[in-house]
Amino acid sequence: MSTDTAPRTSAPAPPAHGPPSRGARFLLLLAVFICAACGLTYELALTALGSYLIGNSVMQTSVVLSVMVFAMGIGSLAAKPLQKRAVGGFALIEGTLALVGGLSVLVLYVSFAWLRIYMPAMVVVSFAVGLLIGAEIPLLMTLLQRIKRQEAGSAVADMFAVDYIGALVGGLAFPFLLLPAFGQLQGALVVGAVNATAGVAVVLWIFRHETRRIVRIGLLAGMTAVLGVLGTVYVLADEIEVSARQQLYRDPIVHAETTPYQDIVITRSRAFTGSPDTRLYLNGDLQFSSVDEYRYHEALVHPALSKKRASVLILGGGDALALREVLRYDDVEHVTLVDLDPAMTRLARTFPPLARLNDGALDDPRVTAVHADAFNWLRDATRRYDSVLIDFPDPDTAALAKLYSVEFYHLLGKVLNPDSQVLVQGGSPFFAPKTYWSIAETLAEAGYTTTPFQVDVPSFGNWGFLLATADTDTPPPLRLAADAPRLRFLDGPVLSASTVFPVDRRRQEVRASTLMDPAVLEYTRHEWRNY
Repeated sequence: MSTDTAPRTSAPAPPAHGPPSRGARFLLLLAVFICAACGLTYELALTALGSYLIGNSVMQTSVVLSVMVFAMGIGSLAAKPLQKRAVGGFALIEGTLALVGGLSVLVLYVSFAWLRIYMPAMVVVSFAVGLLIGAEIPLLMTLLQRIKRQEAGSAVADMFAVDYIGALVGGLAFPFLLLPAFGQLQGALVVGAVNATAGVAVVLWIFRHETRRIVRIGLLAGMTAVLGVLGTVYVLADEIEVSARQQLYRDPIVHAETTPYQDIVITRSRAFTGSPDTRLYLNGDLQFSSVDEYRYHEALVHPALSKKRASVLILGGGDALALREVLRYDDVEHVTLVDLDPAMTRLARTFPPLARLNDGALDDPRVTAVHADAFNWLRDATRRYDSVLIDFPDPDTAALAKLYSVEFYHLLGKVLNPDSQVLVQGGSPFFAPKTYWSIAETLAEAGYTTTPFQVDVPSFGNWGFLLATADTDTPPPLRLAADAPRLRFLDGPVLSASTVFPVDRRRQEVRASTLMDPAVLEYTRHEWRNY
């Protein structure tokens, strides 16, 4: 054990002027806290944007995190020469990070919409942000030691404790504050402005007496320029976003919003028939066209209501078009609609083209709308239903794949009455046959007997469904109720023909999908990649 108590002459002396070391140290740790929160927010913004635009959230998160962590290591090494000018170096890096991070979402959105080079741009932006975040650490350590000399272990512990707490706050602020209040694009700009102020102004204030005046003026001028750029883009953000988004859609956009759950876009144009064509897109994927949606929703709803239907459960279907078909039966007493996104049901109720299309179904007194994750909702559900309609988007993300799992269909069994019928939309047997038959296999693994069938929906192409019942060995008959309302598309002969699959699209040997082995996600990504 060393007993050397001689003074460490190599340690830089505390500043002779300026605020007391305790106050200065607090301010610097506050800057660490804010910069850490901003850094994690940039990271989350990049992963969320990729999930919205590309899907495949696991891949997007993996690429962003891997590239950023690698770049942070490079940045830490690259910052070594700046330690001799730590104040100016740190302020410069924070100003640059505020500019790059604040504009990152805009740059990637433009790269996706106009340039179609999203993945290369994402790697470059992630690397740049990670490089600058990594450069913060050695410079902050140097600045902390200037205020109060500590053992290396204690200094690291203090700084990383504040850094991790800041990351926690940034991680929670992103979904609960920034996204609801500002959205992705403007939220990143706000974070950039906070980052610039904390990283430049605070540090320059603390070390103002040991920084040359010309350096202070230059750095403050740079910070002002960064804030000016971010502020200008903030003012123009809505116009830029509308222009970029319109590049992604053939028809004029009449409504667009980004919620904590998804990107919602509604377009409106004239179809080839001359009638208005209203289309709903979620995360860029078409959900319906008003020209032919009745074909899809008649096939989804009416075969499931051919038996008991006093109580009906709809999982998904926040546009209320399936609900419209259910409410055409006078003997339906209660309908529960479970959809994750309250913004979707709000639009279905208040956006005139959509409300007209669903006949104001959500205002019917027989309807109860619940905003919840269907998987978690089923775990606590106690009411039982005669018929269940499952109208989720295709399982192209991990979050959606769990809604097509053996475990999900086991949970569903808890809310079924004896002889209940379940109807699941299963994607396209033509474009994605393995996905379709994997859903059938998953239902069978969970104890259901199914009757697969397919119809043609011009906007989608060939589309498949599965009528299922539990605890029976006999496939449920595909038929309409004797008292079914007059339909525009379905009748008995059409349903009979829909059970016949061509030779090249009949049942395949595929795996069932589970939470631990989401086979349906693998099939979906592979099959739809070519379309």
